[in-house]
Amino acid sequence: MNFASDNTAGAHPSVLKALVTANAEAVPAYGEDPYTARLTRRLREIFEHDTLVAFPLATGSAGNALALATLCPPWGAAYCHPLAHINVDECAAPEVANPGMKLIAVEGPDAKLTPPAIEAQIRGKGFVHAAQPSLVSLTNLTEGGTAYSQSELADLGDFCQRQSLKLHLDGARFANALVGTNMSPADMSWRAGVDALTFGATKNGCLAAEALIFFDPKYAEEFAFRRKRAGHLLSKMRLLSAQLLGYLEGGLWLTLAHHANAMAMRLAKGLKAAGCPPYFEVQGNMIFAPIPLKIQERLRQAGAVFYPGRLPATDGTDVRLVTAWSTTQTDVDRFIGYLG
Repeated sequence: MNFASDNTAGAHPSVLKALVTANAEAVPAYGEDPYTARLTRRLREIFEHDTLVAFPLATGSAGNALALATLCPPWGAAYCHPLAHINVDECAAPEVANPGMKLIAVEGPDAKLTPPAIEAQIRGKGFVHAAQPSLVSLTNLTEGGTAYSQSELADLGDFCQRQSLKLHLDGARFANALVGTNMSPADMSWRAGVDALTFGATKNGCLAAEALIFFDPKYAEEFAFRRKRAGHLLSKMRLLSAQLLGYLEGGLWLTLAHHANAMAMRLAKGLKAAGCPPYFEVQGNMIFAPIPLKIQERLRQAGAVFYPGRLPATDGTDVRLVTAWSTTQTDVDRFIGYLG
C-alpha cells in the first residue's frame, strides 16, 4: 500500500525491454544515434508539430531549470504557483541555472494560475530598476492534482501573448493530465501557446527519462550549450531515447496513465464514502484529503505509506496520496478498508 509517490514505482517491462535492446548496440554518442532521431520523429507525430526539437534528459529538475534559463533573461521575472516544483522542490536549481532570474509566486485556486492573478503581480515593465516580466511557468497536473481545462490553457496562452511572456509547462505528470481531460498533446501544449514543455516519463513507467521539448527550433542551439555546460548531455544518449521510445510505443504511456488515474478515482471514492472527501476534484493520479490522525496511525501500522499534504491545516490531518502505473486494485481496496 505505497501511495507516497509515483516515483516509488519501478519501470514498466516494455521500457526495460527497449533499454536492453538499445544497450546491445554500439551507436554514435551524445545524441547522434538512430534512437534519438527516431524519438524526435515520434514526438513530432504525437504533438502534430513538424519542427519541434526534443532533448532527452535524465531528470525533470534539469528540464525545468534549463528551460527557464533558455526562455527567461537573467533580469527577468518568472511567475509560478506557490506550490510549483520550481518554487519549492528544485533546491533553487532554476536560479542556479539562470542567476538573476526572479521567481514570483502567484496564488491561484485549485493550485492553478489565472491571468488576472498573474497580471496583478506584473509591475515595473520597462523600468530599469525592476526585474522584467518575462515568463509564466505552469504545472499540469498541478501540484494539487488538478488539471487545466482547454479553455483555461487557451486563456493563459492568450494572456502570455498579449503580455509578451514566454510560457513553460512542467509536465512531470503530463500523461495523467492528458487522459484526465481527454485533450490532445497538441491542444495541451503548443496550440495553447506553450513555448517549452518538460515532458515527464519517469513517474509513469520509465527508469529515468524525460524530454525537454521546444516548439520553436530557434531555442535549440542555445539550449544545447546550456545542457552541456550543466552536465546533462549524456554520452550514451540512446539509453534515454530508447526508454522514451518504449514508453510511447503503441500508446503505452497513455495506457499507464489511464490505470494510475483509475486507481486514484477508486481511492477517492473510498475516501469520500469514509467521510474523508478530497479537497480538490481528482483529475489525475494525486489526491489531497483529510484523514484523522488515529486512522493515519492505523494505516501506517498496516503498512500504508503516504506523505503529509501541503495545505494550510495545522492539525496534521492533511495527506497526499499518489497512485502509479503499477498500483493494484487490491492495495487501493485494502487502504480503503482501514479507513472505516
